[in-house]
Amino acid sequence: MSSSAAPPASRLGGYLAAAGTVTIWAGFILVSRFGGKSALTPYDTLALRLATATLILLPFCGGLSLRVWRDPKLWTLAMLGGLIYGVLAFAAFKFAPAAHGAILLPGMQPFLVALAAWAITGSRPGRSSVAGLAAIAIGIACVATHYLAGGHGWTPDMLVGDALLLGSSSVWAIYSVLARKWRCDPWTLTRFVALGSTVVFMPVYLLWLPKALAEVPLSMMLLQGLYQGAGVTIVAMLLFLKAVQILGAERTGALVAMVPVLAGVAAAPLLGEALSGWLIAGLVCVSTGAFIAARPSAKRNGAR
Repeated sequence: MSSSAAPPASRLGGYLAAAGTVTIWAGFILVSRFGGKSALTPYDTLALRLATATLILLPFCGGLSLRVWRDPKLWTLAMLGGLIYGVLAFAAFKFAPAAHGAILLPGMQPFLVALAAWAITGSRPGRSSVAGLAAIAIGIACVATHYLAGGHGWTPDMLVGDALLLGSSSVWAIYSVLARKWRCDPWTLTRFVALGSTVVFMPVYLLWLPKALAEVPLSMMLLQGLYQGAGVTIVAMLLFLKAVQILGAERTGALVAMVPVLAGVAAAPLLGEALSGWLIAGLVCVSTGAFIAARPSAKRNGAR
């Protein structure tokens, strides 16, 4: 059912689901940066995320057949979206402020997905998408200007964090394009990414990787585990799929474009991170670009 044909009550449910998705994804940036500023290592945060998600999803994994476990495509997606993305993102938040994460993670996705889709499937962005990508590029230029200004608590370590953020965002873009190209069932993919990543990562983490769980309070571990493992990995996914089902992928994507501004601005009062004028301009440009790139075009939705 298209969003135009959906009854008002159903559309309201779609918008509420989209709002929930936006809230959780914006919170992911804030909670991840909060964990990054603590003694937790990136491996600790990823372990808490995977362990919590696996414990919740395990009762629902009886339907994963042996054929699923032998599928190299699902293993590729699990390593990209569950493991590599997580390590890079959580490592990045040890160095980069939340506003940078808001720009380089959700904000850069339309740009990087378009690039990945061009490289992997040969599809080229339409005129509306190009306009949105141009606005995103302007937003990134604003962040670069913030660097060149050299103020507002700037440190060279932020470059390391931003490079890791860009790497994690690129990995997620490739994951998204491959999942769409291979037509993976979302529920199967969600369960397998969590379990497959856990099977690979947890033995390595327990045996060899540095840990600092004993150096943080139980409340920090619960926050990271529940928010990352339950909120982001499961609840946000279900809400996002519900919004796409009712409103359509493009309209949902346009609403999700609010994530960079919400997360970036909320970081100031919640995490005590300064926002320069250039960073605010970058957040606005990136969010505007993401909205333009995702919004339904008149040509494709003329009857709406």
